[in-house]
Amino acid sequence: MFANRLLALLCLALIAAAPARAFETRASSAWVYDMTTKTVLLEKNADVPLPPASMSKLMTLDLLFEALRDNRVTLDTTFPVSTKAKSMGGSTMFLNEMDRPSVRELMQGIAINSGNDACVAVAEGLAGSEEAFAKLMTERARQLGMNDSSFANASGWPHPEQRMSMHDLGILAVHLITTFPEYYPLFSETQYNYKDRAPANSHNRNPLLKIAAADWHADGLKTGHTEEAGFGLVGSAVMGDRRVVFVISGMNSDTERAQEAESIANWAFRQFVLKTVAPKGTRLAQAPVWLGAEGSVGLVPAEDVKLLIPASAQNGIKAEAVFTGPVSAPVKAGDKLGDLVITIPGVDEPTKVPLVAEADVPAGGFLVRVKTALGRLTSRAAQMATNS
Repeated sequence: MFANRLLALLCLALIAAAPARAFETRASSAWVYDMTTKTVLLEKNADVPLPPASMSKLMTLDLLFEALRDNRVTLDTTFPVSTKAKSMGGSTMFLNEMDRPSVRELMQGIAINSGNDACVAVAEGLAGSEEAFAKLMTERARQLGMNDSSFANASGWPHPEQRMSMHDLGILAVHLITTFPEYYPLFSETQYNYKDRAPANSHNRNPLLKIAAADWHADGLKTGHTEEAGFGLVGSAVMGDRRVVFVISGMNSDTERAQEAESIANWAFRQFVLKTVAPKGTRLAQAPVWLGAEGSVGLVPAEDVKLLIPASAQNGIKAEAVFTGPVSAPVKAGDKLGDLVITIPGVDEPTKVPLVAEADVPAGGFLVRVKTALGRLTSRAAQMATNS
């Protein structure tokens, strides 16, 4: 009865939905994730380690943000600029050895200008050398669960040991958004020109920041391009209560990258429906209670159960309450007793929602224990009679 009840609720919520279409990305590798519901919407070669180009600068920024959080540096701390940093090619913020850029300026130089020189200055300022900093990058990546990443430098400059999977880049993007909200707005800034040295290189290369969609907007994070990697993007966009993070790599041009990123955002927001299928506190099942003042306790979600559902998934949604029972008394309201496991067609991983006790169930008194003991004796006697 429980499963049928929830299934009916989901189907009613989807009656007005239009059919969803599958998305065939042109990217050689991609990962698309709805942060609001923790749902992976698309994976394509997502766990393959690939050259990340400048997208790996997000790891450099993460270590810098962590240094700020730990009070090892402040936004006004200045770093020297070595000859190695000044000599970096590719995208730069045009630093020289006489400069003493602040952490704030270096953050802008990396996030907006994609400055390779700024990355080396940060690496040397925090770890003494870029080589030592790259080791710290790899170690931190492992701690964050990024198991398909390794770093040889701070900038993403081509190197056979500089590798990240699109899934790992997505993990890092989610980490930056959730852990450093005070610094995240940096990724949506569109212009930065250090000491008026580079007006031609002052713009943010993220093409989504220029799009004025009617119902969603992008606010991050980082582009990347090398001949080996092609054109890539770590993007994040918001529509209403939803935030979507997506990573693509292997595009053939910046124009193709821009078109594909916009198409993915449109698809993610418009072909999936966010529904509250069970409000907080709704009784979805009952668990038997052993030696309790009550014989059972309701199982309810502690928060609203919100699901991201493909618009085509009007049938076939399954829900099941999973718990180990009977539950031993006493039980306190809010105790986690099991999970609601929801399987949605078209979504690879089932959604698990914690189920908690609806109310207190104190331990039963003497009469409850006697009644339980008599029940066990009666059951055992019946079983013996049957066996004989």
